[in-house]
Amino acid sequence: MTDDPRRPSLIDLFREEARTQARVLNDGLLTLDRAPRDAAALESCMRAAHSLKGAARIVGVQVGVELAHAMEDCFVAAQEDRALLDAAWIDELLRGVDIVARIGNDEDESARDAVSACVTALQARMAGVAAHAAVLRREVATPVAQPAPSPADSSTVETPTSPTSADDAAFDLLAEALRAEATPATAVVSTGTSAGAASETSTTTSADSGRMLRVRADNLDRLLSLSGESLVESRWLKPFAQSMLRVKRVQRDGSRALDQLHETLADLKLDPRAHAALEEVRRLTAESQHLLAERLADLESFDRRSTHLSQQLYDAALQCRMRPFGDGTGGLARMVRDVARSLGKKVRWQLVGESTQVDRDILDLLEAPLGHMLRNALDHGIEAPAVRLAQGKPDEGTLTLDARHTAGALLITVSDDGAGVDLDALRDSILRKKLASAETAARLSEAELLEFLLLPGFSLRDQVTEVSGRGVGLDAVHDIVKRVRGTVRITQERGLGTRVQLQLPLTLSVIRSLLIEVAGEPYAVPLAHVNRTLHVSRADIELLEGHQHIAFGGRSIGVVTAHQILDTAPPASDTDTVSLIVIGDGPQTYGVVVDRFLGERMLVVQPLDPRLGKVRNITAGALMENGDPVLIADVDDWLRSVERLVAGGELKHTEQGGPQATQRATRRVLVVDDSLTVRELERKLLATRGYDVTIAVDGMDGWNAVRGERFDLVITDIDMPRMDGIELVTLIKRDPLLQSLPVMIVSYKDREEDRRAGLNAGADYYLAKGSFHDEALLDAVRDLIGEAYG
Repeated sequence: MTDDPRRPSLIDLFREEARTQARVLNDGLLTLDRAPRDAAALESCMRAAHSLKGAARIVGVQVGVELAHAMEDCFVAAQEDRALLDAAWIDELLRGVDIVARIGNDEDESARDAVSACVTALQARMAGVAAHAAVLRREVATPVAQPAPSPADSSTVETPTSPTSADDAAFDLLAEALRAEATPATAVVSTGTSAGAASETSTTTSADSGRMLRVRADNLDRLLSLSGESLVESRWLKPFAQSMLRVKRVQRDGSRALDQLHETLADLKLDPRAHAALEEVRRLTAESQHLLAERLADLESFDRRSTHLSQQLYDAALQCRMRPFGDGTGGLARMVRDVARSLGKKVRWQLVGESTQVDRDILDLLEAPLGHMLRNALDHGIEAPAVRLAQGKPDEGTLTLDARHTAGALLITVSDDGAGVDLDALRDSILRKKLASAETAARLSEAELLEFLLLPGFSLRDQVTEVSGRGVGLDAVHDIVKRVRGTVRITQERGLGTRVQLQLPLTLSVIRSLLIEVAGEPYAVPLAHVNRTLHVSRADIELLEGHQHIAFGGRSIGVVTAHQILDTAPPASDTDTVSLIVIGDGPQTYGVVVDRFLGERMLVVQPLDPRLGKVRNITAGALMENGDPVLIADVDDWLRSVERLVAGGELKHTEQGGPQATQRATRRVLVVDDSLTVRELERKLLATRGYDVTIAVDGMDGWNAVRGERFDLVITDIDMPRMDGIELVTLIKRDPLLQSLPVMIVSYKDREEDRRAGLNAGADYYLAKGSFHDEALLDAVRDLIGEAYG
């Protein structure tokens, strides 16, 4: 046979086959652990062992043949009701599954010894099982539904002396066996680590095409990067088309001027040649106008097609990075069973959202956090069977892992129906570890107490066990979640269970950012790290102990300029208000003054050249829609830079307004809308008229804003996630401190019943977006609160 370097060797194919069958066996055995007579699970396990035996025979891995044969005997005996696979028997079979992935390594002597021990144990269990007929065995091993016999059924195939000397027929037989085991019917992309190649991504195409492709992960990342650049480039056409419209207007004005000249000269007796030349100019001008209009129509059509195609290309490339959530949770069910058995507890495992699509990089990072969370729930949450029965609960606890997409984020929840968190014990542990004073601990709310579980080294266990007590569980979860710009939230109900919820971005390849300008350059700050954006009067910035502070959320937070963080030249201070973003949490919360806000963008993350090393305060780069580069801020670095400036006493103050600064109060307007386009349109329109505008991305964000700051007017949409506009208006009008605040609804809903519902909720004005125009909005705002300056 001529070696083809582009295709894997037989032994490599067998190793992949072994891993695939190990996953099938593991899932099937966990099902049989709960339902020993489950026919579908028995059939699945028997077929997996049978296929594994055939593949091992082809490549000459005799220990694989022996192990698979012994396991197959157990499953067939259970199918024929000659044996019942109890928990101890399944323990032996699961030990065999753990060995399966190692049996293709010729140099792994420990695997050979483990196979011998496992085969001996399984044969000992089969010793007391009645024999069966070979004919029946063959009928069970080869289901009638199979379109073709598997390679193991061919008695004519001889064991090759070595995998490298196998002929093409043997190679094709095994490749066919691998394709037969490929269960997905549509294109699926998964990380190559599951196939033994950490730097590769396996792409399984349609089963009908019968092809399996392996793509390097870095090539896939480059494809996504190029498709993102293509999307950015395609958006250049729109501003170019708009500039051509200006050319068209200039040409139209020139044509009108030419017509006026012609009318002016009509009463004069022109030379025939001059008159003919003038007419020729008018004809050429009209023809050029016609041609320009046609070309502009073609350009607009091309712009739409190009943008649509680039978007499809980017979406397809992005989808290649996504994997089903179940791909990264295959070993969790086994881990839950083993830990529960070691703790003497009965647990029912539930996985919800197995097909939820997750960015492969996030999925790879989730393995360790999910393991910590599940072990924590098993050890601290779910009680022993006797305790549960005494409390009126079923002796079997329930542990649920749920993954779903919600509000543009990935929400992963681990919940149990156990004892919940003992808040008194938690408070005592906080005092014992001297993390808070007795007075402070007594005032802490439930949510604040539960936050201590995320601290490094914190544990409610006084003794270290194999499962817990070292204080590295939820702390490790918190660190990894923060690394991918996510959040962790713990809730509990005493005696009924605990819930740990992770909110993560859908992908690390695309980031929703707030664009700011500092020293004339744009920077992107990930919105996940931005608590609020504010416009603050310089008069509201107070000097406390040599540092600047503002009031925010009922407390004082420090203020620092982005120019100091980024080491750029300070701005000229010629206004009486400053724009700032609030970042950080807890005592490390700061307001960072920037020159101005440029809006929100979805940016395709472009990693910096590794030759640059770690760039201080910057995490990556991106391209804006016009093709200009923008640097993405490393907010954690920003916070560390602020701490260094504070510790070194190097913080500089923002300039206070000079004596000429205006003393007039500016009317403040809060715009609440989940549409970026509508928010930006309304913001720009009101800001150009002098109003101080703050934006909120949905009703909940708006409700938090009106409770924390003073506004003269709220403009809100109706249909929004988390809290709609009607509910927001109702809450404002029911609040004694806010009920006098004017509220305007701007909505696409223009039906009479929609208008009535808004006004009944307490809205002071209802404006339909269908009839929306600039002056209509401004007139309504002036009617409600007057001009921008009061």
